[in-house]
Amino acid sequence: MNKKPDLRFLLLFIPVAYLSYLFHEFGHWTVGEILGNEMVYRLNWVWPKSGYYIGIHDDLYTSIGGPAFTILQAIVFLLIIEQHRTMIAYPFVFFAFFMRFFSLAFGGFSKQDEAHISALLNIGAYTSAIVVLLVLFLILWRASHKLRLDLRKNGFFCVASTMGQILVIGSYTFIS
Repeated sequence: MNKKPDLRFLLLFIPVAYLSYLFHEFGHWTVGEILGNEMVYRLNWVWPKSGYYIGIHDDLYTSIGGPAFTILQAIVFLLIIEQHRTMIAYPFVFFAFFMRFFSLAFGGFSKQDEAHISALLNIGAYTSAIVVLLVLFLILWRASHKLRLDLRKNGFFCVASTMGQILVIGSYTFIS
């Protein structure tokens, strides 16, 4: 990518933001359902319909499902970039990292999956967050390297991701 991203490409981050949130929550929902819990699925929240989990560890496994699916998303699109060197896949890698970073930094850390996972595992409060962000960052770094994207170009993607993030937050705040 030799020139600065055009508006059409940056606007791609809007549907990517919604799809990324839906896929993250689908991870929670999938694990919860596999464990036998009837789950309720929303744009930015999944919970057991009964208000509680059936199994003693279901809360932990269901909490892990969201970040695991976000990492899976980043890996799948990194593999597409590795194979085809296409910029169209890059927003899915970039936003996977951005979404978790933004949520952890600005969404109230204690309310995020990673903090909940760390608490349930009785490990350091930031341990799960560090692991998830580090894995996502390394995937992002590899994708950026493969596509030869510098910090300046990634700055454009950060602005586009912020726009997508705000729209998603606005959507579920408005709907709730």
